[in-house]
Amino acid sequence: MLRTLKYNLEMQKEHKKRDLGARAMDNQIRDLLKTLEQSHLSLEIRKSPEALDNILADDFFEIGSSGAMFYKQDCLKNGVALDELKLYNFDMQVLAPDVVLTTYFINNKTRNRNTLRSSIWKFIDGRWQLLFHQGTVTKLHSSDFNTTG
Repeated sequence: MLRTLKYNLEMQKEHKKRDLGARAMDNQIRDLLKTLEQSHLSLEIRKSPEALDNILADDFFEIGSSGAMFYKQDCLKNGVALDELKLYNFDMQVLAPDVVLTTYFINNKTRNRNTLRSSIWKFIDGRWQLLFHQGTVTKLHSSDFNTTG
């Protein structure tokens, strides 16, 4: 009985260590993916088919705020909207060791509208690539969110 108790305490300590390590790793991934999300919102990246090609996974698709479907080749061939966008309330959920869901709010200054966004990122060929993206128009405003996230 005492041996079992000691074993359980040791296992709890190990789990706490692993949880701390996993949280630190999650924070690093969160920071990296927030940077990637912000980068693909920038006009410089949005104007560059080469830069978009590097960020978008080969199987990338998007459900736009209009409800239209877009695929990687559409984005590379036709370009993407060149709007001035500001990101708020970024969050991340790990779905699998190599798959992450990011969610955030966008204030589109060009179109004077706001959207809730979600992206699925997958670690492919040694780097994070955007696999899926969706934007949904909302009546919420940036003041409704924590501006530090």
